[in-house]
Formats: sequence, C-alpha cells, structure tokens
Amino acid sequence: MQEGYTNRTVAEFPKQLDIAKVSVYGLSILSAAMFLFLPFFNLLHTSPWQRWIGTIHGFGSLLATVVAVYTGHLAFPLLRGASKILPQMRTLTFWSTVIAFLGIATGNFAYMRYRAGLEFGGARAWLKENSPLGQYVLMEYHEFSVLFTLPIGVACTWILWKYGDSILEKENRPVLTATCVALMAMMFFAMGGLVTGLGIAKIHSL
Repeated sequence: MQEGYTNRTVAEFPKQLDIAKVSVYGLSILSAAMFLFLPFFNLLHTSPWQRWIGTIHGFGSLLATVVAVYTGHLAFPLLRGASKILPQMRTLTFWSTVIAFLGIATGNFAYMRYRAGLEFGGARAWLKENSPLGQYVLMEYHEFSVLFTLPIGVACTWILWKYGDSILEKENRPVLTATCVALMAMMFFAMGGLVTGLGIAKIHSL
C-alpha cells in the first residue's frame, strides 16, 4: 500500500530533466519578450516625436536585427553544407531583407526629425554643438552601416532562390561561401546599427 502510494507520488512530479527544459524555455521566452518590449519605453518620453517616431522605428529596427542575427547564425551551419536548413535560409533571407527595408524606411522618418535645427530641438544640431564625437563617430557609422543590410539581403535572397539546392554542389562552393559570409556581414551591420542607434538615443533623443 505504502509502496504504491510512493510510486504514484513520484510519477506525479516531473523529472529533473523536464523541470530544466521548462525553465530554459520559460526564461528564454520571458527574456525575448522583455527585449522586444524595449522600444515601447519610448511611449513614456516627454517628446511627442520620440513617443511615436521613436517607438515605430525602435520596434522596426529591433525586429530587423533579431531576424538578421538569426539568419546570420544559421549561415554558419549552411557554410559547412547543412542541406536541411537551406529551404529555411531562403525564407529567412527574404524576410530579413523585407524587414530591413521597413526598418530603414521608418528610420528615414526619424532622420527627418533628427536633422531639424537647434532652434527646433534637433538632435543632430545639439550633438554637433555639445557632443561632436557622438555625431561624427556613432551617428555617421549608424547612418551608413544599416543601409548595407538592404543590398546584401537582396543579393543573398536572389542568389539562394536562383541556385536553389544546387548551391550546395561542389562547383558552386565559392558562391555558397560568398553568400554565407555576406549574411554574416548583414548580421554584423544590423547589430552595429542597433547598438549605435541606442547609443545616440541615450545621448540625445528626438
């Protein structure tokens, strides 16, 4: 009687491996949700421009970075010839290009406000006056690095869809290598653009 009760009690509790798996997935989902919630802190800003343009561009750029980074990480096993992820890579490369375009487009709206004169509270004029290093280093890098993600994404999308499964063949190895390296560069430019954009917003927002 006691033995049956003990066995039933043990069966009701999850194994340690199950607890670890649930904890890892739970913390991962919670961390990702908190990270994606970051742009919405702009809604608490005193500037109406920062509340709306900052929120829209912040969410667009953050989403573009997440997708580009995930695609760039998958470029490593693809470079080693992992054929199973090739269909997924074609889809991810396409969507990372589309979302990168949306991030750049929303950034242009923010950039118009950014270039306003000092009398209108423009961040660029304020930075040139008070923190020129932030303007000429962080912002100049931010302006140009994120733009590279779009042509790289378009080129890689076209190559992956044009070559299809044949890109894994031996004679197409240089094309595969160049594509994977380009996707890694796209990941690097996306991360650099996000970090410098957050740095500029920390110094002086819209």
